[in-house]
Amino acid sequence: MALTIDRLTTLEQLAAIQHEWSALLTRNAVNEVFLTWEWQDAWWRVYQPGELFVLTGRDAHGTLHGIAPWFIDTSNPEERVLRLIGCADVTDYLDIIAPHAQRDAFCAGIAAYLQAHSDAFSRINLCNIHGQSPTLVDLPSALERAGFQVTLRPQEVCPVIQLPDSFERYLESLDKKQRHEARRKLRRAESAEEKVAWYIVGPNHDIHAALETFLTLMAASHPNKAAFLQNEQNCAFFKLVVPRMAACGWLQLAFLTAGDVPIAAYLNFDYDNRILVYNSGLQPEGYAHLSGGIVLLLYLIQHAIECGRREFDFLRGNEEYKYRLGGQDRPVIEIQARLANR
Repeated sequence: MALTIDRLTTLEQLAAIQHEWSALLTRNAVNEVFLTWEWQDAWWRVYQPGELFVLTGRDAHGTLHGIAPWFIDTSNPEERVLRLIGCADVTDYLDIIAPHAQRDAFCAGIAAYLQAHSDAFSRINLCNIHGQSPTLVDLPSALERAGFQVTLRPQEVCPVIQLPDSFERYLESLDKKQRHEARRKLRRAESAEEKVAWYIVGPNHDIHAALETFLTLMAASHPNKAAFLQNEQNCAFFKLVVPRMAACGWLQLAFLTAGDVPIAAYLNFDYDNRILVYNSGLQPEGYAHLSGGIVLLLYLIQHAIECGRREFDFLRGNEEYKYRLGGQDRPVIEIQARLANR
């Protein structure tokens, strides 16, 4: 089946396909919260580092069968790089969107379109592609047939826990030392004089106030995070996308308190039967003995198991604590391509 490929260049055009986009994503091989219209639209509204280059594929009846959510990065005046919307710092998994039955036709269509419009960009750099995505096979093959030289490069890893059916079985899956440490930290928190408690922000909470508390803890937790939040665009993105995620029922914003003082927080997403650990905050002064960050993670893992979630994904980064808690690496891959005659 041949598809007609069109390019969308404005936010208004993206808004017009919101419902089609959302329906198509549920049939995609990789269904990620970062590929939702809500996330992609928010990212572009805040950052806009170039020109929208979103390609859509429709059949003869006008039915949408594919979306390549791309843009041309013009931040470097010496080159125009075709990238995925969201690439790379505040987004963890990216991809094209096309159901299995139409994937070959869509990849062939967008590869031919890129070859015909190659004067619009210098090279292709598609980051953050889920290591289990069929795009890593389908798109390079189509690009090569269209005359592109393609390279796949390991980019990062996302440590992931495949969740068992009980918290006790999860603890038993850890090595002896880490299992002992997890139980010891939980016991110490539960017997602390400060009265340790935790909760997930819900509909009865003020999401904007909760987000401000989270951002304060995030900035306090590490100088790099404080520097990140000093960037006005980064703060604006959090303040736009987090309420959107909450409105869709995909947000899991959790706090650990000691004597009613917030001492640790996680901003996660609860999406497609998985928990995605997006960012964290920690009060480092006066509460280190409670191991607040690890304790809250353990409560959230237990909660995920009780809710029947299948994965607990720490997302990009190989920090040691992720492996101590049982994370196993999932690769994140980058596709690089350019026309062979360039």
